[in-house]
Amino acid sequence: MESESIVYGCIRDWPSDDPELRRLRRETNHGVLAELPAGELWPFLGREMFSFCDLPGAGLYQTQVIHFGASYGAVEYEWNLWIEAFEALLKRLYWASAVVHLETELNGMHTFRWESDSGFHSPQEGGLRVRCAWEREGALRG
Repeated sequence: MESESIVYGCIRDWPSDDPELRRLRRETNHGVLAELPAGELWPFLGREMFSFCDLPGAGLYQTQVIHFGASYGAVEYEWNLWIEAFEALLKRLYWASAVVHLETELNGMHTFRWESDSGFHSPQEGGLRVRCAWEREGALRG
């Protein structure tokens, strides 16, 4: 049996005093996620692996949090391709920070963080900055 990798994390928007601007950013982000392919996770990102809260008071205060997770067969061997797909998605979203956790059976856990230099990122805006921290807490147990 091929080793399993677990990928999960969240993408965070930034708070704003303008409710109309917050609504526009949420709607844009929802539209981008709805355009992801449904069904099989190829190429690496699928619509079903993402979710978010829509209603104020029910998980949405001011900051939209898009959470995601999926399991893959040894995705660490194609991790550069996964990162490329994720960064292509980030370039289309409104966000302030993103974190991805990669848990592998053989190589432990890795954490990847994206932070906007200006404090927020708008779609199609400039480059992305990533900081990777490798946490070797041991391998997954089967």
